[in-house]
Amino acid sequence: MKFMLMICDDESVQEGPEEIGRRPDHIAWIEYVESRGVVLLGGARLRSSDSAISVRARAGDVLIGDGPFIETKEQIGGFALIECADLDEAVEVAARHPFAAHGVVEVRQVWEA
Repeated sequence: MKFMLMICDDESVQEGPEEIGRRPDHIAWIEYVESRGVVLLGGARLRSSDSAISVRARAGDVLIGDGPFIETKEQIGGFALIECADLDEAVEVAARHPFAAHGVVEVRQVWEA
């Protein structure tokens, strides 16, 4: 089963993907994922929400706005796509993600036919 881990955290900390990839807690999480036999299919660090654009199409009109409308400190800062046995295993993997200790990791199953 495939799951998307949406990693939400306070955007005031601006670490790039290289910096995060060198952090001991992140390296330990990758090793944990691999040791369980969970497949990390991909992932990426996102730029901050102040650079985001919202696009809506309504009745033939395209509406463009700045960033997300959610006013919260926690924004989606990245994602990981994993393949594992079931939801319970996905939750265990998400709970061990370093950002779960101070942010939120939302787990969603990928819709597959």
